[in-house]
Amino acid sequence: MATDYDAPRTSEENHQENTLAEFKNHRPTVGSSVVDEDEAEAADLFDLPGADLSSEEISVQILPAQADEFTCASCFLVRHRSQIAHTKDALLFCRDCEG
Repeated sequence: MATDYDAPRTSEENHQENTLAEFKNHRPTVGSSVVDEDEAEAADLFDLPGADLSSEEISVQILPAQADEFTCASCFLVRHRSQIAHTKDALLFCRDCEG
């Protein structure tokens, strides 16, 4: 906060009285009618531009794991066989999950 050193100084009593008066003026009203809304309900009120994807259909071709791929038993990602770190009880683990 900037301080104006050229301004006249006030005494401590005047400062306390001014602060108390400001506090009383800014006091919230008792019995406020503000109601907390549910976040989910509030989010439903906002429409993002271009967000209506209800008429869109997503088509993805899913391929089975290839002969040179494996599924990590820890992270469940499909990886190339060169990423095998170790096997434990016939389960394969990738290098990222090793440790």
